[in-house]
Amino acid sequence: MVVCGDDGLAHRLAAELRGVYGEQVTLVVPASERSVRPPVVVRARSASALLDRVVTAAAGLTGNGTGAVTSTGAVTAVGEPPGGIRLMEAAEPTEAALAAAGVERADALALVYDDDETNIRAALTARRLNPRLRLVLRLYNRRLGQHIEELLDQAAVLASGGPADGTGFDASTTVLSDADTAAPALAATALTGTSKVLQTGGLLLRAVERPPAGAGVSAGPGLATLALLSQTDSQGRADDQGPALLPDAAAVRDGGGRATVVLEQVSYAGPALPDGRGVMPWFASLFSRRLRWSLAGMVGCVVALAVALWLVTGIHPLRAFYLTLLDLFAIDDPAIGESVGRQILQLLSGLAGLLLLPVLLAAVLEALGTFRTVSSLRKPPRGLGGHVVLLGLGKIGTRVLTRLRELNIPVVCVESDPEARGLATARRLRVPVVLGDVTQEGVLEAAKIHRAHALLAVTSADTTNLEAVLYARAVRPDLRVVLRLYDDDFATAVYRTLRAAHPAASTRSRSVSHLAAPAFAGAMMGRQILGAFPVERRVLLFAAVEVGGHPQLEGKTVGEAFRAGSWRVLAREESGDAPGLAWDLPDTYVLQPSDRVVLAATRRGLAELLGRRGRERSGT
Repeated sequence: MVVCGDDGLAHRLAAELRGVYGEQVTLVVPASERSVRPPVVVRARSASALLDRVVTAAAGLTGNGTGAVTSTGAVTAVGEPPGGIRLMEAAEPTEAALAAAGVERADALALVYDDDETNIRAALTARRLNPRLRLVLRLYNRRLGQHIEELLDQAAVLASGGPADGTGFDASTTVLSDADTAAPALAATALTGTSKVLQTGGLLLRAVERPPAGAGVSAGPGLATLALLSQTDSQGRADDQGPALLPDAAAVRDGGGRATVVLEQVSYAGPALPDGRGVMPWFASLFSRRLRWSLAGMVGCVVALAVALWLVTGIHPLRAFYLTLLDLFAIDDPAIGESVGRQILQLLSGLAGLLLLPVLLAAVLEALGTFRTVSSLRKPPRGLGGHVVLLGLGKIGTRVLTRLRELNIPVVCVESDPEARGLATARRLRVPVVLGDVTQEGVLEAAKIHRAHALLAVTSADTTNLEAVLYARAVRPDLRVVLRLYDDDFATAVYRTLRAAHPAASTRSRSVSHLAAPAFAGAMMGRQILGAFPVERRVLLFAAVEVGGHPQLEGKTVGEAFRAGSWRVLAREESGDAPGLAWDLPDTYVLQPSDRVVLAATRRGLAELLGRRGRERSGT
């Protein structure tokens, strides 16, 4: 695997490929990036810390000013054998630099530079050097990314001389955005306190560790039991047996003394957004709630006066209603010579007409204002509670806002820049926005922070995020907070301090590069890889596989296709009017060649299923 980049995502991705998937990795970074910001501290993705730190030294792949490349050097990770992560330096991903990094012999290449043009240029060069190379590109322009995927996939087919459908080799091109891939994990962290999630079929899934339930007792409800964890002694030390991945029903029943890892769907327990399908939603959008109550009161008053006139005079009800409206609008003759009751009702109708005039004027002005300011930002409604306060509507905040709204979760945004890119999305989604500096007093109060479910601080300034979280904790000590911090050491110190100061509250500090790296790593392993969950020192992969062409799946029931310790079918992709994933597959369902299924598998099991056994390394 070759990773080329100029920021923290490249280092995170290299560590992910080495620590989780056990791949040989070459990391290519600019010399300036090495000197200004050394590689980030790589923290473990498993409970026992697979990789503590990536150690780098001055290594020699640098340009000499003429396009040639000088000598190369390599470093390894602490605790890893030689050849773990090989660090190289290159000012730009030129053809010479890519060749020196071994792209011609590599299985996959990730281009995660912060500049779209640099990634596209390098991808075109790499595709020419190795037509069978899997490419993963980091692009912010998603529409351009779709065209680039199609172009490079077609180039791979033509250059390799393979079939028109691209079968026979995996030279896929995948375009990702770190903002898009990090948004689901940030949303899940705000809801459930975990960022180890898997997004598939429009759902967010998480792996939950459950304590031992006792012998003969199942692990409880969930989509599937993924693993039985190692047994621990009285000092909390795990035995040498290791976890049992993808156990069968008998192993789960008999493993009462071992904790389990269960797959669950991420859900939100707070109040949901209204679906907007009530009576006359257009009426509610034109007039405020107070004005609607005023109009309703005036209508009730008119009806009461008409009924009273009908009872007093004994005239026809329709004529009574008509005379009441005439009196209300002061266009009827005075009731001179009429009964006292009729005169009193006429005076009351005239008074009601005077009260109705400002209400009608307010309705007209408010309706015109609604049409005129259709693009204006909404304010947080009164009585709002159980919502998520989102700080920052930049690149990351906009993606998180879209994801939260897709989950039907009420959100209030806070943004200091009136020209932020996410304001247009907030207007389109009709999300309340508070414009102001979050560090100023009163801004978070306007966002109803005292009644919020969680606070998500994802601005680009670490100090702003930290200050907002500290102020929110002063208002609500038990508030769930998630803050985006770039620097690892700073994030660790903040997390430990907040956890010590507020042990009963949920605190999470997240890095976008840390959250996006698993998705990029999965794409480098192949387009069918959806993600991975670490289980102690082992890892479970989730993949989308076509049943056709796999004799281990085709024509077999779900129960027969299950192989304990290797793979397990979890869901089947449904087509038709309501596409999605069916997670409640019975064991008697027969897998058809046209089916596309989502399965959990070990590395060795997936390699066997996909015909890659020869690539598997012993001990992984």
